[in-house]
Amino acid sequence: MTIQFLLFSFLVFLFNNGASSYVPSQDLTSNSLAEAPSFHTRYHPNSDEQDVFNVDDYGAKADGTDDREAFKGAWEAACNSTADTTVLLVPRNKTYLLRPLVFNGPCEAKSVTVKIKGNLKAPSDRSDWSNYWIKFRYVKHLTVKGGGKLDGSGQIWWQHSCKINRTLPCTDAPTALMFYQCKHLRVSNLTSKDSQQIHVVFSHCSHVEALHLTIRAPLWSPNTDGIHLTSTRNMKISDCFIGTGDDCISIVNGSKHVHVNNIVCGPGHGISIGSLGANNSRAHVSNVHVEKATLIGTTNGVRIKTWQGGHGYAKNIHFQDIFMCNVSNPIIINQNYCDSKIPCYQQNSAVAVREVTFKNIRGTSATDISVNFNCSSTVPCKHIELEDISLVSSDTFTSSSSCINVNSTESGSVFPSCNTKRN
Repeated sequence: MTIQFLLFSFLVFLFNNGASSYVPSQDLTSNSLAEAPSFHTRYHPNSDEQDVFNVDDYGAKADGTDDREAFKGAWEAACNSTADTTVLLVPRNKTYLLRPLVFNGPCEAKSVTVKIKGNLKAPSDRSDWSNYWIKFRYVKHLTVKGGGKLDGSGQIWWQHSCKINRTLPCTDAPTALMFYQCKHLRVSNLTSKDSQQIHVVFSHCSHVEALHLTIRAPLWSPNTDGIHLTSTRNMKISDCFIGTGDDCISIVNGSKHVHVNNIVCGPGHGISIGSLGANNSRAHVSNVHVEKATLIGTTNGVRIKTWQGGHGYAKNIHFQDIFMCNVSNPIIINQNYCDSKIPCYQQNSAVAVREVTFKNIRGTSATDISVNFNCSSTVPCKHIELEDISLVSSDTFTSSSSCINVNSTESGSVFPSCNTKRN
């Protein structure tokens, strides 16, 4: 435990001091770079042309009373300004209490920057909540940044979760920060802590950058995913430090052309594609590249999870240059996923999983099965490639693989191998 803590602290130090590569890795190939989505910064303006709207000028007190109306007023002024570029400013060294709040677009201003330099805190009273805390929707050319902190006051929600108290009914809790139908969006240099449920959601967005984000919640906090993508395309996630009670990053139906780079993950459930295909639904995820990640003490490493009975596909997915430290299930594809109180029954249809590459993945496994492919008997996993894999035991057991209903190929040195029968 001491060694893991020291390693964890060292990686945090490197991350916070701008290390560009803290994962043992090979150089990225030109092909992988060519496939990464491109992002344009034309909507990030020159500061000389900005009109600044300070929330304090609209009545924000930062005294523990609700400042939502002041934030709404500042947003409406910034959004509806005729200036090319506007800034909504949240001053530093202050904490503003906010009830659930929506920032609506479209805006008259060609671009809007929200500079959160201070702290935002959610109320602990659950009586006045929607399915979100802070939501941006229908905004183009939006930047949200500033070095501040969003505190979701999630403890009051966690104790009412059915995963904590199994006598309670299962209900959804709010998402802390949601972006809906936003285009040309950049979210950077923020801290999100103790979200009510998911920390940051990008839904039906396009041309997005999320970078230099720190996302924290306790290991036991339920459903506190770090970054969640649904129906979002052309997205780049980079240089983020995420430790929560659920997936560090989850990518679900409708998402494509996603590039994840330089992520520290732990604690949490790892980096996941899915779950997909719940309730016999159709799902499509494609062109996802996850590179240069470090996972520490997570319950899963890199994972694809689909329910039986679903339709569609998860394809053209690449996991490369990843370091695992004491990770359970470092490499896992599960087409028989079931997160339900009622046992899932056998079905013939499944979300197809194909064209998946695991390359240069190294480190230690906390369980004896380091490579686990549990694929469908009727829709097997196809074109699964393993290259340069080294996952050894972090204890006294022997690292092994379990490869069921999978068509896989191997190159370089692969341990544990799907070609070797488990003892």
